[in-house]
Amino acid sequence: MESKKGFRIEKDSMGEMLVPEHVYWGAQTARAVKNFTVSSRRIPEGLRLALGWIKEGAAVAHGELGTFPEAVCDAVEEAARELRRGKFADQFPIDLYQTGSGTSWNMNANEVVAARANELLGFPLGSRGPVHPNDTVNRGQSSNDVIPSAIQIASRLSAKCLARDLRYLAEAVETKAEESRDVIKLGRTHLQDAVPMTGFQELSAWADQLHQALRRLKALFPVLERIPLGGTAVGTGLNSSRNFADLTATHIAEGTGCPFVAMDRSFSAIAARDASLEYGDVLNALAVIIMKIAQDLRLLSSGPRAGLAEIRLPELQPGSSIMPGKVNPVIPEMAVQVAASVMGKHVSLTIACQNSPLQLNIMMPLIAGELLDSAEMLSRLCRSLADRCISGMSYDRQRCRDLIEGSLAMVTPLALEIGYEKAARIAKEAYASGRNVREVALKQSGLDSETVQRLLDPERMCGGVD
Repeated sequence: MESKKGFRIEKDSMGEMLVPEHVYWGAQTARAVKNFTVSSRRIPEGLRLALGWIKEGAAVAHGELGTFPEAVCDAVEEAARELRRGKFADQFPIDLYQTGSGTSWNMNANEVVAARANELLGFPLGSRGPVHPNDTVNRGQSSNDVIPSAIQIASRLSAKCLARDLRYLAEAVETKAEESRDVIKLGRTHLQDAVPMTGFQELSAWADQLHQALRRLKALFPVLERIPLGGTAVGTGLNSSRNFADLTATHIAEGTGCPFVAMDRSFSAIAARDASLEYGDVLNALAVIIMKIAQDLRLLSSGPRAGLAEIRLPELQPGSSIMPGKVNPVIPEMAVQVAASVMGKHVSLTIACQNSPLQLNIMMPLIAGELLDSAEMLSRLCRSLADRCISGMSYDRQRCRDLIEGSLAMVTPLALEIGYEKAARIAKEAYASGRNVREVALKQSGLDSETVQRLLDPERMCGGVD
């Protein structure tokens, strides 16, 4: 193969490839770039950083085991550390849709780390030694255990961030609920008027859902902390050792602050992605919760004159290019779209996890992409929803009082005193005549005024008065 200006010749087991002279990746990455060209999606940032953690931990392990000269281990460790600190983000050009094991991403990392390590040792880009992508950087590893381990690490770290931001949102809702204890408003079932409740009661339902989602998320941490590193190709550990796996996992645990451990038996985590599916289930459930909250916000703020208009949301931007003064619930609408995207990704993830023939799942890149994209979007959404919507929302107390007084559901407490059928007649008469329940009940219930007023006290109906 003849060299071209601006390129260098790289070699792998299949022969020579032209590679841009300034890049750190080599022949196998170049082949993958040519083969996989269907999308603009690339390696998720979390997975790229997780590969850096694995390669750094492996270098430390090899140093302790005496596998390579100390200078080589130190150079690989430093190069991998740079990778997991965010350097070389532009050195991972491979499409997400690629070989199902994610081998191309693993080799991309191996080539980048090897090239940088050689550079640190004084050798130019394109050198195949003293640090080799396979023989040195990938020693004791296979893509089949590295990629699922990286997915576990990236998932666990993303879950930590999501837990922080989900707690932030839950606390914002709790705060707003406490501020709304004295708000008496109309409850609704089937989108029809129901009995009164407080603003606190309405918002505490959201807060409880979010806290439950947080508990489910945190319960998954130990599942994500078990990594199949050391299992190599199918889980038998061929060409690796138990000491190597344990030392690598220990370094990753110490560096990340998460107690990662190498699995005693890694067969299942290589052959299938049950842990990823569990994480996806938790993310999907959170998306459902956020969809519900966002839709409630849209309904409750609908108006401002012809809708429910019980709550006011922060006015963030003009809502129409043709209708002056119109303002839309943009943050809830964003939340609905994010939730819909996560739900769709969960379907994709489910299909990907099912594709695990015999000893290896063959849709790992898609699993990584859907999981980590979902977690990142939900994490950012929690913050945005809290800061730009929940914290600035307020109930229109007068509007809430007016809707309660006009509601036919106010008749409900009368049923215990005068019977269901007579109470129903009062409600129908109120609706037909355009009067409120209180007015009709005073004339037709047969109860004295004091009793009617006591029974139809909205605060009492909320459980605030015995």
